[in-house]
Amino acid sequence: MSFKEPHELHKRRFGRNLGVALVLTSFIFIVFGLTYVKITRGDYEPANASVER
Repeated sequence: MSFKEPHELHKRRFGRNLGVALVLTSFIFIVFGLTYVKITRGDYEPANASVER
């Protein structure tokens, strides 16, 4: 059983989908990296859980 040659439209879509995947992946890594740096530098301090009455 052999596979048919992909149509030209599918080749173009694959290139576009690969580009979108790379952009989304890089965006996720940038956000993760910024979050990691912010937390490890100590800039992030959670709100105080105690409530004053």
